[in-house]
Amino acid sequence: MRLLHRDPSTGLLRLRLETPSDLWRIARLIRPGDRVGASTTRRDPEAPADVASAERSRRRVFLTVRVEQVEFHGFSQHVRLTGPIVEGPFDIGRHHTLDLTEGEEVTLAKPAVSAGERTLLEEGLAGKGEPTILIAAVDWGDSSFVRLRGRAVEPIADVRRTIAGKRYAGGQGEKDRASYVAELVALLRREAPTASAVVVAGPGFLKEELLRVLSEEDPALGKRVRLYPTSEAGRVGVDELLRSGKASEALQGSVAAEETAVVERLVRALAGGVRAAVGPREVAEAVEAGAAETLLVSDRLLTDPTLAPVFEAARAGQARLFVVREEGDAGKRLRAFGGIGALLRYDWVSPSRATGSPGSLPGSPRSGA
Repeated sequence: MRLLHRDPSTGLLRLRLETPSDLWRIARLIRPGDRVGASTTRRDPEAPADVASAERSRRRVFLTVRVEQVEFHGFSQHVRLTGPIVEGPFDIGRHHTLDLTEGEEVTLAKPAVSAGERTLLEEGLAGKGEPTILIAAVDWGDSSFVRLRGRAVEPIADVRRTIAGKRYAGGQGEKDRASYVAELVALLRREAPTASAVVVAGPGFLKEELLRVLSEEDPALGKRVRLYPTSEAGRVGVDELLRSGKASEALQGSVAAEETAVVERLVRALAGGVRAAVGPREVAEAVEAGAAETLLVSDRLLTDPTLAPVFEAARAGQARLFVVREEGDAGKRLRAFGGIGALLRYDWVSPSRATGSPGSLPGSPRSGA
């Protein structure tokens, strides 16, 4: 995300959306009532009256709408904003839908920005870029390839094949294995050119065999591959790798990987009982005590008015506010703790827990999910 213009007196921002994660962020920055402008097309009202509406030519114009509905379509990577037109060359007051995609420039008028919204905006404007990381979690007959880009974990392929038993040299099992290795190497060679890092993980020695063949066919690519052990392959193996932190150096810069890792830290801290807080009440108490180091919050809670003071106090106390996508695997784990948690600076126990008082989330689990 790039900031092209800011007007402090009106709160007007002009932004360029440069990545899929920027689309996710803008969909959460925009609220009903906000005024959003973008280049779009609309049927020309100045066409002759005898021309059917469906046949009137469309003109490219810049329109501003007062947003009533926000839709984020992660699969097709676009954001739809619907509302009445408040600025434009014609059709003021009539409804229109702006369709935002990568590369779009958009104006957003927000006189007041909440702490959660500032966090998303700062994350997008940080200028760190969003490296594309290719991960393959492989084992004989069951392998998965995914692409990490920003906050997105994009499945590429699940390669499941039946491998015959290896009974003797030159048998069907050996042919199946050679064919499987060739298929996986071809996928790596196809996907790796657009990736800034290539990670191959899994149990057993298939990953070493892939690296050997890949290095023979493409030495330059072979030097870029990093191997890591996991107990599982497939998508389960990908999740295991992200949670374990083993590949932290190779995954550096990936927000999707960091999202998984920070939620895993929360789960592990809860096992100790004194370096984590979960649920709105405990987190608010930890922030008030100055104990909170990192707040983890589900994106669906960013607009919760009861939590807005907690987010403001956390930022004022130099605590980091980290927004977690609820639809991702990490978000589902955080949801088990009420959608909000905190990693603490020091050993601290909530007064509510110490006195046995009920928290704001009755029955909320305090162990791993």
